[in-house]
This record gives sequence, structure tokens and C-alpha cells, in this order.
Amino acid sequence: MELENIVLDAVDMGLLGRFWEYLLGGKRLTDTPEAFETRLETPGGAFLDLCLQPVAEPVTRHPRLHLDLRGGDEQQAVVERALALGARHLDIGQGDAPWVVLADPEGNPFCVMEDRPEYRGTGPVASLPLDSADPERDLVFWTAVSGWEPVDTMMPAALRHPSGSGPFLELCHEARAKPPGAKNRLHLDTRCSPGEDLADAVDRLVALGAVPVAHDWGELPWRVLADPSGNELCVLPAAAD
Repeated sequence: MELENIVLDAVDMGLLGRFWEYLLGGKRLTDTPEAFETRLETPGGAFLDLCLQPVAEPVTRHPRLHLDLRGGDEQQAVVERALALGARHLDIGQGDAPWVVLADPEGNPFCVMEDRPEYRGTGPVASLPLDSADPERDLVFWTAVSGWEPVDTMMPAALRHPSGSGPFLELCHEARAKPPGAKNRLHLDTRCSPGEDLADAVDRLVALGAVPVAHDWGELPWRVLADPSGNELCVLPAAAD
């Protein structure tokens, strides 16, 4: 099982997809009325695909997953490029934090980070901070989900691709519990390994604390779950040979 997609809900997929693609230097994979996908490659060869899907729901006030972009010595240049593409400054109470908080054209918050040694080889996305009610517990779960390995950082718990490249998945103490019935606007997809049965993979994750998510989206070729802290994720079947 390996983490494959960052999935972002969008009212205007074309507008939002192009914003993120141009900002992150992605490589276009899909551009249809149903989906927009761009590939985010990293210096070490690992990649994640940023996938947008159409929704009508507005942006939530307190997102539980967002993107932290690598800024470092080029922090101001990254901020200026984002603003030129349609981002805006956003005040979420960060005060005089060394990172810069922005909102994309649909209001989704993201951060442009200051220089941190661990972020220097990540590529354009430095980290994926995810709210967790219990980071140590959820580290076990997301290790199984992602195929990534636990690493020591300044965060309560973190994972990274085995290649040692690409962004960190950082599990952060949640400021508030996930409201009942609320849906994350940004979520992660994982794909079963070759030969791994989808039903068996889901059973394994349920045993680790996942909960199947009821939905009215019809029959899907993947399964929708929530992690032990209530964050949605999708489990995709193994790729066809």
C-alpha cells in the first residue's frame, strides 16, 4: 500500500487546478470536466498526484489538512508568485510566525515555510500537516496506509517516503475535534500494492481503527474510510497490470 494522491475539492477545478499546477510546477495528467490531475515530482524520484474533484460545498473554516510549501531562502519569491497567480494573505491568528499564511483562489489556506533543514530536499511541497486526536496512535495507522516510514522531526509525529525525498506527512495535535458530519476538503488516497486484495486491505485498516464512511456517491471502485481521528481517505484497488 502506498500513498498516491492529494485530493482537493474544488468548485472550479480548472481555475484551482491551474493555480496549483503553476505554483508547484506540476506536470499535467488529466484535464476533463470530471477531473483535473497534475503530478508533483520530487528530487529523489518519488511523486504524488494532486487531483481536484468538483464539489459545491464551501471551504471549511478550520481545515484539518493543508499544504505547507517549501520557502526557505526563496520564501518571499514563492509568496509573490502565489499572489500573482490569485492567492491572498490570510490571518488565522498566526501572529508573528516565521511562515506566511495564504489562501488559494477558493479560500483554502496554505503556508509558505521559512528555512528548515529538513525541508531543503522536499521539492515544492514541504509537508502535509494533518490534524490528529492522538499523533502516536495515528502514526501506526498512517504508516500502514502510506507505505512511508516514521521520521524524527520537530512535530509530534511524522512520516516520509522511504526514498528520503518528497514531503513529510506531519501528524499535529488537533485544536478541536472533527465536527460530526463534516467532510475534509483535502484528503489523501492510498493504493493497494500489486496483488493486494482491496477488501483485505480495508479489513486490515479497520482493524487499525479506520471506520467505513457512508456516502451517496453510488458504486465506487475504491473504498472511503476515516482514520481514527475522523479524517477521510480513499483506498484504491491495485493498479491493473
